[in-house]
Amino acid sequence: MSNVRRTPMIAGNWKMNLTIAAGIELVKTIHYSHRHPGEVDVVVAPPFTAIRAVADTLNGSYISVAAQNIHWEASGAFTGEISGVFAKDAGADYVIIGHSERRQYFGETNETVNKKVKAAFGHGLVPIVCVGETDAEREAGRVHAVIKTQVEEGLAGLTQEQFGKLIIAYEPVWAIGTGKTATGEQAEEVHASIRELLVKLIGQEVAQKIRILYGGSVNAKNAKELLSFTNIDGALVGGASLKPQDFVEIIKSASA
Repeated sequence: MSNVRRTPMIAGNWKMNLTIAAGIELVKTIHYSHRHPGEVDVVVAPPFTAIRAVADTLNGSYISVAAQNIHWEASGAFTGEISGVFAKDAGADYVIIGHSERRQYFGETNETVNKKVKAAFGHGLVPIVCVGETDAEREAGRVHAVIKTQVEEGLAGLTQEQFGKLIIAYEPVWAIGTGKTATGEQAEEVHASIRELLVKLIGQEVAQKIRILYGGSVNAKNAKELLSFTNIDGALVGGASLKPQDFVEIIKSASA
């Protein structure tokens, strides 16, 4: 049942990098060095401070903008937080939710992920929901159990329509920023199991529409192999997304 055509997505997570000027320069370089990406959705996720400037620069281009996080409330006494309302107002169409760095350093839980996913949909943002196991969890043979919990709790209470729009990113925590990458076979095995889990949760038809990206030291050299697998529908790219030529090569790998 994997004959459904899913448009690949390449999303670049800039993390806590790049000033406004540097961000504008980066997206201009990507756009002008690769004007016709073919059938692939391209997204960049700048820091909050650069969303508006980057979105304005990209207006009318093929590149969309994501926020790296949002708060689940629309407004209120949450000093230092940014709501989905603000992210959308600044020009974002997508938002990354539950990235392992948020879980590790800022206390993100499956419960807060769930609240944020619902808030994203409520404010017209498409959530890119991150799941993945740590090194210790993989060593203990708990990969599927960990991801099953993250998916079920993080996506609890969504409608069929919302499920059909969301994007999942599988990011083995041990492969983020470490230079280690899951092999294509390792990644595909987990992607396939996520797809099976989604079939049980919402049925075959909707589950086949959901894009599952791979994230974890994706670069210009390994992208083509990773993206050749049936259930790997694109990539959430970290460090390589800050290097315009590398990012363009990854986009080309997706549209090949």
